[in-house]
Amino acid sequence: MGAQVAGSPAEVPASKPSRAGRDLRSAILVGAGLGAVIVLSLLTVRHTFIGIVAAAAAVSTWELANAFKKGGITVALWPALIGGQAIIWLSWPLGRSGMMTALAITVLVCMIWRFRGGSDGYLRDLSASVLTVVYVPLFAAFAAMLVVPEDGAGRAFAFLIGVVLSDVGGYAAGVFLGKHPMAPTISPKKSWEGFAGSLLAGVVGGAITVTTLLDGQWWHGALFGAALVVTATAGDLVESLIKRDLGIKDMGTLLPGHGGLMDRMDSLLPSAVASWLLLHLFVP
Repeated sequence: MGAQVAGSPAEVPASKPSRAGRDLRSAILVGAGLGAVIVLSLLTVRHTFIGIVAAAAAVSTWELANAFKKGGITVALWPALIGGQAIIWLSWPLGRSGMMTALAITVLVCMIWRFRGGSDGYLRDLSASVLTVVYVPLFAAFAAMLVVPEDGAGRAFAFLIGVVLSDVGGYAAGVFLGKHPMAPTISPKKSWEGFAGSLLAGVVGGAITVTTLLDGQWWHGALFGAALVVTATAGDLVESLIKRDLGIKDMGTLLPGHGGLMDRMDSLLPSAVASWLLLHLFVP
């Protein structure tokens, strides 16, 4: 992974892909823009972060459903979209009880919604619908719940910084040191050296953010950072498996240099679950 530039400016295309297969310039600009919006929300009215999470979940749900459609699988899109919003927004005033109640109702509606398609492929489509609802809005709701406490901005920052550091650490180490593939049949560019870089950056970053932003113990922060590296890496591999199974390269084309929004959410979604659970335990 990394940028690779050769020859004179006249010989280099305006948007040259990196060794990671990305348009690195566009990826950086888009990432910086999204990051600025999130930082601004957390530094001003932190609860607006819930709206950002809800919007991202809606777009990602649509992208994932569309990707399944390309593979001949039909997701109950409207129940997933509407129910997904209920899962996220009810997690704010009602916490886990509101979130899980909305999830149960959404799954029930998905079961009934698919009746009109008959028995052919019913189990396949229903399974994809339930996976979509759990994978995107339910996991995203844990990110929304991070900002509810008084120190919610710090919790959200710790979560986001941890995932970003995991990505950056793995990216840098993979570029310069990557030689041993971690999962060659799933993601050929992901290496054990890159994972080590992610782990180093995540542990150090977690120790710093948890102690400075949340007044937690440094070793709690180190464990927090390590856990986010594992969940972020697992989330990336899971999405790679889904895309390979469906025969697609990206979940969408919304973000230049990144693919679809879901291609950026893959590491964030499972990490949101781990973040809420661990911070709820370490700094209640």
